[in-house]
Amino acid sequence: MAFTGRVAGTPVVVIRLPGGLRTTYEPVRASVPVGARVAAGRTVGTLVGALPHCAAPCLHWGLLRDAVYLDPLLLLPPSLRRAGPARLLPTGGRGGAGRERAAPPVSR
Repeated sequence: MAFTGRVAGTPVVVIRLPGGLRTTYEPVRASVPVGARVAAGRTVGTLVGALPHCAAPCLHWGLLRDAVYLDPLLLLPPSLRRAGPARLLPTGGRGGAGRERAAPPVSR
């Protein structure tokens, strides 16, 4: 885990990947401390509410190399990228609009 905290008032989780890449997740409240190694499939935080432009809770998933934003779908196997739009689903929680839900697991 590279960073957890608020950016412009929004809770953000950043995970450092091999090769100088970083993934970002917002609005997510971290459940793993900065500096911890994150195993594949481990829950790293909880989705906490909606962003101003989302009608319901939504997750923003980003990918960066240094200061350059990349398409996070590049992390998925090619077969999934060709299968249509990607959709990350919650791993647990109570569900429902306005309620907290677990953020998707992150693979390293």
